[in-house]
Amino acid sequence: MEFALSEEQQELAATVRSLLAKRADPRVERYDAELWRTLCEQIGVASLAIPEEHGGFGASSFETSVVLEELGRHLVPSPLLSSVVTAEALLAGADDDAKARLLPRIAAGEVAALVDGDGPTLDGDLASIVVAVTDDGLFEVEGPETAWVPTMDQTIRLATVSGGTRTRIGDGPAARGRARLVGAVGCAALASGLAARALEMTVAYSRERVQFGRPIGSFQALKHRMADLLVLSEMSRSASWAASYAVATHAEDAEQLAHVAKSYCCDALSTIAGETIQLHGGIAITWEHDAHLVFKRAHALGRLFGSSREHRALVTL
Repeated sequence: MEFALSEEQQELAATVRSLLAKRADPRVERYDAELWRTLCEQIGVASLAIPEEHGGFGASSFETSVVLEELGRHLVPSPLLSSVVTAEALLAGADDDAKARLLPRIAAGEVAALVDGDGPTLDGDLASIVVAVTDDGLFEVEGPETAWVPTMDQTIRLATVSGGTRTRIGDGPAARGRARLVGAVGCAALASGLAARALEMTVAYSRERVQFGRPIGSFQALKHRMADLLVLSEMSRSASWAASYAVATHAEDAEQLAHVAKSYCCDALSTIAGETIQLHGGIAITWEHDAHLVFKRAHALGRLFGSSREHRALVTL
């Protein structure tokens, strides 16, 4: 069995990668609104998984994962993950009226956030569409009070969301279950893309850095270490694609594969990020180099939508 991107999916990834290579900046405050607008208007990234009858492209959440992998590769602060999680929660649990009102706005690029529990909410202070999920139902929240929560990883934005007027719009458990699956595979996609980027950075540096009169990449011990990182990176991509496809198609093993992908991809990225710091040496801990951003993002993704330990505990043998 061959599992690979279709021609259209490859073109989507290449288009996003080309744009991000020119415009992406991991050090922007919040996120680059102009870049987000371009991604939405010219490529339609926010509309990919939203049905055509609600103003979307009518593809699937797998295509969104393709985009998230590229966003992860470029360390881009972006509201795509929070928006797609909210959209999928609405598709799974909201009534027809709420879908008709809210999904076209998300497809057009309005930032959306899903509040689940009392903890910080991804992009909660940036969202114009706020939806809350509880055991009692799915609620649209108008006029909430929000406050930014400082994080170690400045490329991922969290905020507290409280108060506001809540209007029940659907089934909470159905929306929550879907949102958590989509969030897990979304994190796996971000981790997979960043793992590939970190490995590329490390290999490139090993060819440039000279020690004892030779590029350090020529030393056999370092070759072995980078070969091990390549295995982790390639396995991460396979796990991410398999889980993303299963979740997108509502396959019977979607939940199992999502738990596997979230735990494996985030643990692999943590290992690769640590080796990226080690193999870059002193330059890796300077503000000017991106290596420390890789390390911080790895730790953030390891906690977002559940830790690796929590997801491994949910894998059934």
